[in-house]
Amino acid sequence: MSHPGATASDRHKVVIIGSGFGGLTAAKKLKRADVDVKMIAKTTHHLFQPLLYQVATGIIPSGEIAPPTRMILRKHKNCQVLLGDVTHIDLAARTVKSELLGHTYVTPYDTLIVAAGAGQSYFGNDHFAEWAPGMKSIDDALELRARILSAFEQAERSSDPARREKLLTFTVVGAGPTGVEMAGQIAELADHTLKGAFRHIDSTTARVILLDAAPAVLPPMGEKLGKKAQARLEKMGVDIQLGAMVTDVDRNGITVKDSDGTIRRIESATKVWSAGVQASPLGRIIAEQSEAEVDRAGRVLVQPDLTIPGHPNVFVVGDMAHVEGVPGQAQGAIQGAKYAADAIKAELKGADRSQREPFKYFDKGSMATVSRFSAVAKIGPLEFGGFIAWLAWLGLHLIYLVGFRRKLTTLVSWTVTFLSTQRGNLTITEQQAYARTRIEELEEIAASLQDSEKAAS
Repeated sequence: MSHPGATASDRHKVVIIGSGFGGLTAAKKLKRADVDVKMIAKTTHHLFQPLLYQVATGIIPSGEIAPPTRMILRKHKNCQVLLGDVTHIDLAARTVKSELLGHTYVTPYDTLIVAAGAGQSYFGNDHFAEWAPGMKSIDDALELRARILSAFEQAERSSDPARREKLLTFTVVGAGPTGVEMAGQIAELADHTLKGAFRHIDSTTARVILLDAAPAVLPPMGEKLGKKAQARLEKMGVDIQLGAMVTDVDRNGITVKDSDGTIRRIESATKVWSAGVQASPLGRIIAEQSEAEVDRAGRVLVQPDLTIPGHPNVFVVGDMAHVEGVPGQAQGAIQGAKYAADAIKAELKGADRSQREPFKYFDKGSMATVSRFSAVAKIGPLEFGGFIAWLAWLGLHLIYLVGFRRKLTTLVSWTVTFLSTQRGNLTITEQQAYARTRIEELEEIAASLQDSEKAAS
């Protein structure tokens, strides 16, 4: 099916699904290749996901980490950016089906790069999402900002001590990098930025709880760095509860099962979920049509050249690909996308597909920020924390932001926030803050009416 502005071409057709690190990198690498590229993504922006928590806690504006994909690739004349939600891949027909506002589009390909990323995993309890948003999109970050700040606003107006305590209890589920960063920033927001801003409540009395079923903080980074991060968070007043499995989440709090089997309740109005990821459902669609398999997280077990069995023209990269030793981080997606683009260019020059060198991942290390002036980093055999690790974290993330202007404005936002404790992006709209409350009220009214009708009948 044709699209407005499309031109007929006999050139090799490359379709890229997703505009994250993997998709964007692949498109950039194919800029001068003799191919026609179509990137299909369900958002109009490229999301710098590692900084979402800073949008949620008011450090930087959302636009700095979500530049429009179309503008990034506007000089890539061989690339067309298409908005749409990919719903099906037909490996036999070599087509991709996507939907946009009720319209269905079918796009043919010669080579396919699937980089659709991953979403939040609630481990089979998807109803938790209503009360505990994840951190996978701009919408998630803005909703969490509204929930966090409106909790303080509601507490200011409440005369009920129990309700105030619930409103000022913030629970973060998952002690991985995102959870650690989020817990640290909520604590700093309460202890420094909002200190003295209210008259009826003291924001510094807010309680921040970090929970994880695992026995350690930041398990992938090792015991030494995990303990460093834990010690820093505890010094900031974060209540870390390990070996604590969340079994239920509702409007007013969570239910937790401890490692000794004890079941307990935590009253908390604001919950953040950062406990797991689930790959795009496209992985299972691919597996159903091929000999490929998927792991528990829905990631495709790819061949050594990042393709799927029987389909050397279909690459799966980033969070969707299960590659031994490759973490689900930006670097894995970037390096995988570069490999796929180089393989396509080599094949166009006559290289034999069967002679492809296997993908080799170069581990550049991992980092997590805990608070201002404090982070932990693991680079090769080196493990270190504190101020130096924090500077390294800042520098690395600045490098990967798209565009000089965004690097500059983000640096200014960081400088203002970390040197003065002020945050320039604490605005929340009525729609963000109260839309959920209104929906809940309507649901309660509807349920009440149904009960009345049943009683009357």
